[in-house]
Amino acid sequence: MGFLDDAKETAGAAAKKVGRAVEDGVDRAKDALDEAQAEAKVKQAEAERDATKARNEAKEELRDD
Repeated sequence: MGFLDDAKETAGAAAKKVGRAVEDGVDRAKDALDEAQAEAKVKQAEAERDATKARNEAKEELRDD
């Protein structure tokens, strides 16, 4: 029975290790997705800022004329 118990323990340890590796992979994927979404929000905010600045400059030029 000692051999079977050792095999069970080894299989259980391997399963836990694989499970942790999968969880780590999922966490990394979620982190990468969160980072990409944050970058997209930053780019959108920068584009809105630039558009607002350009619009305000155009309005200011019309006021000066």
